Amino acid sequence: MPDHRPEVRLGEYESTELGTDQLTAGDVTRLHALQARGCLSLTAGRTGWRLKAEATVGVLVLDRVRLVVEPKFAIRGEQLMTWLAYALHTPVPATARRWSTGPDGYADLVAAALLEECEMLLRAGLRRDYVRRQSLEPVLRGRLDFAAQATRRFGQLDQLHVRTFDRESDIWDNRVLGVALRAALSQTTDSRLARALHGIADAFPHSGTPAAALRALQRTQYTRLNARYRPAHTWARLLLVGGGVTDLLTDHGTTAGGLLLAMPMLWEAVVRRLAAEAATPRGGRPVPGHGASGITVRGDLGKTSTFRPDLLLSFPRPDTDAPVLLPVDAKYKRYDRHGVSAGDIHQLLTYSAGYTPADAPSAVIVHPQPGGHARRTLRIGTSQRSLGVVHVLGIDTHARPEQASAWMRTALPSPP
Repeated sequence: MPDHRPEVRLGEYESTELGTDQLTAGDVTRLHALQARGCLSLTAGRTGWRLKAEATVGVLVLDRVRLVVEPKFAIRGEQLMTWLAYALHTPVPATARRWSTGPDGYADLVAAALLEECEMLLRAGLRRDYVRRQSLEPVLRGRLDFAAQATRRFGQLDQLHVRTFDRESDIWDNRVLGVALRAALSQTTDSRLARALHGIADAFPHSGTPAAALRALQRTQYTRLNARYRPAHTWARLLLVGGGVTDLLTDHGTTAGGLLLAMPMLWEAVVRRLAAEAATPRGGRPVPGHGASGITVRGDLGKTSTFRPDLLLSFPRPDTDAPVLLPVDAKYKRYDRHGVSAGDIHQLLTYSAGYTPADAPSAVIVHPQPGGHARRTLRIGTSQRSLGVVHVLGIDTHARPEQASAWMRTALPSPP
């Protein structure tokens, strides 16, 4: 059931004061764990605590308060679900409404998206598959388990140990959704949404734990039989790991009772799809930026370090079989308001030196720019020698992803 804890709201990079009576010792431990992962910062003061949000949005249910961090910087609430669905290659749910219409914002929207997909699955009929069962029956069904019958019934035939293989809906495709629907109940304060989630949850099998459901999702292979489950599984995975997809948006998820989204990781996923779509008409494709082609540092103290761009595009070269590469890096920074940092220029110069032709080193930075697309070119070098070119592309996050993709196709520089 929805709870009625006092709510504390703030935006990305904003801060707020919390009294000593608002946080328990367990809350402080959880917040410090999130601080170690760069999600927020918590500092002690004379009269309480000062909490500052970083580039992580969503809801965190603490013992005495509900902490809600709204997206403010680049992708505002009304666009968050649209861009998230784009990054996840998932249809935009009809529930992608404005952030301000729900008290929990992102948490409510993800739960509502899961609800919408589950309702469509129910209307079409849940998938059924053959499940092997062992049971004790009064009549013979399936195959008799001779070993169990002999050792447990000692020749008695009034009850038979049998092995059956029947078509059932109690399979992992449906089970993970039942687990996720129940997890969503603890994330929302919207009474209507909570009633709808509770009502539909009973239609799905829900045996198993969230950890087991996540393992099942990692093993799931989609075919024509279960392809329609992919969107529902995507939203279920977000809920079960606390707001992030393990291999896409976050590295570790969050603890139970939270639904947090790391905006820099979301932006990286958006840029990977935008750049890949922009390169396809030119014959380009994404390639791994690690392994034999990775940039590594050897011989220093400690472990071997590596440099990996967020995306490495490979383009065919007309006069040779060897492709030409173009590194693309996503930066969740206000490069529409200030210049590119020296650290990022050094990083992109390293990528261009490692992947692009020596006579024309180049790389691309893609950053969010609310309100309009923009591009500029940085030329780095001395009066005697050019070190490289960095193309800085600003994506209008107020536009629809389809519009941004079309602009990206024209703005992405041609390979050297």
